[in-house]
Amino acid sequence: MSVPSSRSDREARVLTVSELTTQIKERLETAFPDVYVVGELSRVTRASSGHVYLTLKDEHAVLQGVIWRGIASAIKFELKEGLEVVAHGAVDVYPPRGSYQLIISWVEPRGLGALQLAFRQLMEKLEKEGLFREEIKKPLPRFPRRIGVVTSPTGAAIRDIINVISRRFPAVELYLLPSRVQGTEAAAEIAAAIDLLNEKRPDLDLLIVGRGGGSLEDLWPFNEEVVARAIHRSAIPIVSAVGHEIDFSISDFAADVRAATPTEAGELVVPDHDEVLRMLDERAKRLAVALQGMVVHGRQRLDALAARYAFRKPEAAFQERAQRVDDVMERLKTLFAHHLGLLRERTAAVGRRLEALSPLRVLERGYSVTFAADGRILRSVRGLSTGERITTRLHEGRISSEIVELGAPPEADGEEAPREG
Repeated sequence: MSVPSSRSDREARVLTVSELTTQIKERLETAFPDVYVVGELSRVTRASSGHVYLTLKDEHAVLQGVIWRGIASAIKFELKEGLEVVAHGAVDVYPPRGSYQLIISWVEPRGLGALQLAFRQLMEKLEKEGLFREEIKKPLPRFPRRIGVVTSPTGAAIRDIINVISRRFPAVELYLLPSRVQGTEAAAEIAAAIDLLNEKRPDLDLLIVGRGGGSLEDLWPFNEEVVARAIHRSAIPIVSAVGHEIDFSISDFAADVRAATPTEAGELVVPDHDEVLRMLDERAKRLAVALQGMVVHGRQRLDALAARYAFRKPEAAFQERAQRVDDVMERLKTLFAHHLGLLRERTAAVGRRLEALSPLRVLERGYSVTFAADGRILRSVRGLSTGERITTRLHEGRISSEIVELGAPPEADGEEAPREG
């Protein structure tokens, strides 16, 4: 490297940081306007503006990258750290930091198409959330009366559905809600149509959502998350009929029933009219045979009942019942008389016991009971005074007397009380 010999030469060659950065920017952008870079994603950040900032790296170096909002919104798969991708774009210099970066205009997973990866990523996400569980699938009605269809009004799918249903079960009413089924706006229209039919036509027995065959890109609206979630929240059972038999879409897994084609959807949702008539005819015959058997069996039972003695001589059965009633009455009378006699004996015994305990029986033996003027039975002279009237009850009769003299109780003067006899 040569060094300027004079100060004036050095000053003439001095650049500002901005000038040097601008020259580098011009040369890099001129030298690398169109490059393909393979690397592993790292430090992926989506700004509030919608722009995506990331780092591409390999074993020995790193490269900053940016995807502007318009391009980032069109990427079908999720940019996850650790994913190896091929990025296409132009090298640019960001002057405020003095760093170079890759302005990415297209990116795709290495070894796997972007749509296949997006399909796999969304399948894993929705499956973890439980959107595909069998236990939440709604059954289809056996004989629907009104069927809604969400598809293109000009495609082959609606023609196939109308032809099959009209031929198999013409009594069904079909309601078509037109929707785009291809392009960037199709997924939002399909989801909005499903929600609208649930809101405005809850009387529909089921919905058919789908389209005819096409490439993976053509069928992609039915792999969008917005469609899968609209199918999941639908209160009306949904049949997904997308593409051909070999085509599988995320809407097939989210729907209650998958039909391989729109034609098969028509065959699944309605029974065959002729087959129903044959079934009804067969069941009518079986019902007639069953009714005839019931009539024969009923006649046999009626004949058997009529042959019984009670039906031939009904008065005999009545007389037999009357005799049984008389027998029961006689037994009741005998039982009542027996119990009445026992009750009388018990009553007499109790009376005798009560009579033996009566004070009157004591009076028969020579004892008496003396009452004060107020009716109290006198047991002591305490509380009495001369001149009071007392009454003495004997076994036979009463004696009224006046107290002339009161003696102290035997305990007070030491005398014994008189003894009986």
